[in-house]
Amino acid sequence: MTPPAVAFTATGTSGTGGASSSASRPKLEHAYLQLFEPSPDGSLSKPGPEIAKVEFQFNPRELSLSKSAHWTRATGRGNKRSAPPQYQGPQPSTLSLEMFFDATDTQDNSVVKRVEQLFACCVPTTSSHSKKKDSPPWVLFRWGALTGFLAYISSVTATYTVFTAGGLPIRAVCTVQLDELAGETPNQNPTSGGLVPRRVHVLVDGDTLPSIAYREYGDTSMWRAIARANDIDDPLRLRSGDTVLLPAIEEFTDAK
Repeated sequence: MTPPAVAFTATGTSGTGGASSSASRPKLEHAYLQLFEPSPDGSLSKPGPEIAKVEFQFNPRELSLSKSAHWTRATGRGNKRSAPPQYQGPQPSTLSLEMFFDATDTQDNSVVKRVEQLFACCVPTTSSHSKKKDSPPWVLFRWGALTGFLAYISSVTATYTVFTAGGLPIRAVCTVQLDELAGETPNQNPTSGGLVPRRVHVLVDGDTLPSIAYREYGDTSMWRAIARANDIDDPLRLRSGDTVLLPAIEEFTDAK
């Protein structure tokens, strides 16, 4: 099945037919970012427990959604025409939006706290760090019936525009970029169905494939699946700083 090109989902309707009235007008919905712990089993489709919500003080004026695909094209020789492009899979979707915060009426530090909450989304959660599986919070953008894709916040830029006499920021515009978590495995046939997400692990001193397998899956024998996924012929020749792909749980049936 061909993967969907649109990364948003919407449920229900906001409009009604017939004459308008105050009773039939849609309820004003406020947008928010829903934060989750990473998935405990390595899946990229089901997040862990909810951590918090980052409320929009004012709904966004616009949303910028980006989607692209990876293609390759063989170089032609001589006067021959170049080969047609070959589809290699989709790139993760990105969603860019602005969040406007204002505390000119209260003159308090609520704007600073909201910005700090967004910045905290760019570092690993306490829970994932304690398990030595550093991961930022997983995020869903929600606005009424509109739900974005499961993502992480890759960047936050805060611009403070108004300050109190004491120098406290009381107005800010934050540009936030969300990058999609899930996607097809590179070179996967787009009509084969079933996405198989994989995590990436950066090797440190002392890492071995069996130790990584035990830490990730609780089973040292899974080191063979990791070796196959990374085309590792000699598991004893691992270098600190290199990265390895960690197969998803769904792949183990075929890997064993």
